[in-house]
Amino acid sequence: MAVYVIVNMKVTDDSWIPEYAANVHDIVHKHGGKYLSRSGNIATIEGEPTGANLIALIEFPTMEALQAFGSDPAYARYGEARIAGTVSTIEVIDDTDAAGTIPYLNAGD
Repeated sequence: MAVYVIVNMKVTDDSWIPEYAANVHDIVHKHGGKYLSRSGNIATIEGEPTGANLIALIEFPTMEALQAFGSDPAYARYGEARIAGTVSTIEVIDDTDAAGTIPYLNAGD
């Protein structure tokens, strides 16, 4: 079951971004993941803006693959730099439909 990581970031110190952007993609890919978007083009169309100025959407084939990425020693220093230079919220969703009415999605619990 695929999982999607949604990272909402308010960058407070952008010094970490060039090295992160140049290297983390390969670590994500090593664990079967792929970026679907990594964008600063954010428009709030409903509700209150979160304050995020960078949002990443990353797909992994399984939760285990995501966990392997997160615990990969090669990622540790980049993750620490991101944490130090942002206020972030990271959420994970799976590829299910909670209502169970969309035929091309798995029915959720």
